[in-house]
Amino acid sequence: MGIKFKSNEDFFKNWNPIMAYVLGFLFADGNIENSPYMRGKYIKAINTDKKIIEKIKKYLDSEHKIQSIKDVNSKIKTKYILRIGSHKMYNSLENIGMTPNKSLTMKFPNIPKNLQRYFILGYFDGDGCVYIDNYKKTKGRRLLIAFTSGSKFFLESLSNILNEKLSLKQNKVYNSHRSYQLRYSTHDSVKIFKLLYKKQTNDLYLKRKFDIFKKFFNLRPLWVDPEVLSVLKS
Repeated sequence: MGIKFKSNEDFFKNWNPIMAYVLGFLFADGNIENSPYMRGKYIKAINTDKKIIEKIKKYLDSEHKIQSIKDVNSKIKTKYILRIGSHKMYNSLENIGMTPNKSLTMKFPNIPKNLQRYFILGYFDGDGCVYIDNYKKTKGRRLLIAFTSGSKFFLESLSNILNEKLSLKQNKVYNSHRSYQLRYSTHDSVKIFKLLYKKQTNDLYLKRKFDIFKKFFNLRPLWVDPEVLSVLKS
């Protein structure tokens, strides 16, 4: 009989900021797996950034080991995987709306409005990106954000929620080869930054991405208003 590693199997039963953040990350870079032949149900979190996987493990009170996978013949970065066997967690995630092999059929789950921003931040830390671009037309630097998904319907719902909260200029979902993207330029990206990172608690963000925002505001101080300054200081 195999070793039973502990975790908080009731984690996804009660809504709170940490639960919403982890849920968002799993919708981006996670999966649930039903293995009848092993009589097991599993949840997985996968990312090339070991620190975020360690953070998810901590939030889930998991004793499970983080595995690493590296193809020596490939240029792809090492992947870090947290795999937890738990019928309770699996069933909780399924009740919320997560499904095995979800990437193409994923729908935005029904989340309390006051916790939506935590879910979106978790998703952004998994399948979002932020970068600074040199823009010739204005001879300056732009702040660009993108959310990626295999499900167009999911991104359309995400776009509607962000527009409802922030009145953004952009709402088009782009077809990006084998996936879809929501892309935002500087004006909208700054608004999204304020929404996602305000009043942060429990270290609910990936520092590597937050530091790119900080770099942009150092380069373009005209975009630093009192709200941005408050977020940066906190």
